[in-house]
Amino acid sequence: MFDIQAVSCEHSEKIQATLDGKTKPLGALGELEFLAKQIAQIQLAENAFEPLTNSLHKLQLNFPHLTVFAGDHGIASQGVSIAPSDVTSQMVANFAHGGAAINVFCQQFGWQLSVVDSGILHPPEAPSSVINHRLGSITKAINQQAAMTQGQVEQGFEFAKQHISKIKKTGCNLVAFGEMGIGNTTIASAIMAALMKLPAHDVVGRGTGVSDDVVKKKQQVIEQALALHSEDLVDAKAILRCLGGFELVQITAAMLAAAEQNMIIVVDGFICTAAAMLAIELNANAKGYMIFAHCSGEQGHQKMLHWLQVKPLLNLGLRLGEGTGAALALPIIQAAVAFYNDMASFADAEVTDVT
Repeated sequence: MFDIQAVSCEHSEKIQATLDGKTKPLGALGELEFLAKQIAQIQLAENAFEPLTNSLHKLQLNFPHLTVFAGDHGIASQGVSIAPSDVTSQMVANFAHGGAAINVFCQQFGWQLSVVDSGILHPPEAPSSVINHRLGSITKAINQQAAMTQGQVEQGFEFAKQHISKIKKTGCNLVAFGEMGIGNTTIASAIMAALMKLPAHDVVGRGTGVSDDVVKKKQQVIEQALALHSEDLVDAKAILRCLGGFELVQITAAMLAAAEQNMIIVVDGFICTAAAMLAIELNANAKGYMIFAHCSGEQGHQKMLHWLQVKPLLNLGLRLGEGTGAALALPIIQAAVAFYNDMASFADAEVTDVT
């Protein structure tokens, strides 16, 4: 369904020479240099270095767009969260009216923001700004039956592909995704356990700040779900069908669709990283387009990042979700592009090359 070209390393030496030729000691801009190189590898065309001129190898970040996908989860009624499912729709209304943290950060840093109802229990009353890509009202409880049907998974993939296509037509070349859904840290933990072959106690954290009893309940639910579906968890789509959420399906597919369109993907925290893991399982080439924004306060996230062999840009102890970590990473990404494009070389500045 997604034809994703691997990010080319053909011009890596020339990109590295551009970085090394800037008026600084070798490697002095640290992780920004690795980030700039990744973006250059994504964006520079096959013949961008023939001839090597500034006009042909400028990097660009155009109309950054962040989408929050919202969905409700059947396991929420089993005491795995501090809040009931009603809060999902309340927060979607809050997003629509501009009152959430993600609204503040998007406005501050220049993200375009969209909100998708992927399948929440109580759709908010008439906020026309919320995109209706509903796959249902709520998933099934994963410790009792499969979360959704295969048809719902496929429809979620089609919705996500349509959404990314519309964003691409605006000229956007950088996307990020956030999520909202009471119970979705339990869902992400279950996905992590299934992919990484880990027991529940190694993947469950406190989410938005639950008690020890709730942590134990989350572990129990995940153990039951993994046992129930043990013979069915054969690939990423099966994991989504059995253990996933409506919003996780669409985030996973949106990442794949964005990679297919050669767009930069900024991956948020624990829940979005679970989607990224699934996307990479479905098409390994997608990973090259991903920038991992931050390491969240959720205890399993560092294990995910280590498993993926990636290094996040930030570590601020965030555990809110909504895409907030991804939103905060944008100025760093912009800085990497700016220094690559505009910082003088030793030759241009007539500075003695000290490298």
